Amino acid sequence: MKTSTPVRLGLRSIALLYLFGLLFVPVLMIFYRAFEHGIGTFFGWISTPAAISALNLSLLIVAIVVPINVVFGVVAALALVRGRFRGRGVLQAMVDLPFAVSPIIVGVSLILLWGVHGWFGGIESLGFKVIFGLPGMVLATIFVTLPFVVREVEPVLHEIGDEQEQAAATLGATKWQTFWLVTLPAIRWGLTYGVVLTIARALGEFGAVIMVSSGFPGVSQTLTLLVHARYIDDHNTFGAYCAAVLLMGIALVALLLMTLLDRKRSTT
Repeated sequence: MKTSTPVRLGLRSIALLYLFGLLFVPVLMIFYRAFEHGIGTFFGWISTPAAISALNLSLLIVAIVVPINVVFGVVAALALVRGRFRGRGVLQAMVDLPFAVSPIIVGVSLILLWGVHGWFGGIESLGFKVIFGLPGMVLATIFVTLPFVVREVEPVLHEIGDEQEQAAATLGATKWQTFWLVTLPAIRWGLTYGVVLTIARALGEFGAVIMVSSGFPGVSQTLTLLVHARYIDDHNTFGAYCAAVLLMGIALVALLLMTLLDRKRSTT
């Protein structure tokens, strides 16, 4: 359906005003609040021991979660695209489950499974603490970030087909050689894009993590939990704004990488 120029301009203006009011104004206000007392004060609040510990913990969780989800995501995508097996529809549904389930439910489920009185709670008697520790936070983050690599790699595999893989197998290449030399280079941009999405989601996760974390500064407090603790518990709004800007800065870097990768992928 063709629309006139005034109608198109009007629709674009409405969309831009909506985004400006919903997204840009709150972000600009957070930046203003964080820097209203000067850059030195801002850096002072993001360089406190609690802030540095929260940043390190967030990056540690990302460093653990991303490789696990990359391996699972590539294997699951290959199974869904190349495989024909019973339960394929179940696997498809399981991959999309984190999109449908609230992160709070994920945290509660982990407590029911790994808590003191949970199904696997006896593991704590062996000295391995899952809930209210790093393992529980990693499990929660793995679950909420699970679909991204799968859903970015899967359409690329559909697009490239399997002709080159079959040709490599005909020439005597092993399955590992075929994957490493043929499949992986073909899916590299989709995989990289999925990794960036996973990083951004892992850094910003709050609902599932807060359920399985003790929230103690320097022990199990991520950047998102630090913002919550400063704003809600300590009533330190300025410190919360500073931590939020630090988290937002990392997210903006991830967004920039996504944009650059999307352009690179479209030109190759």
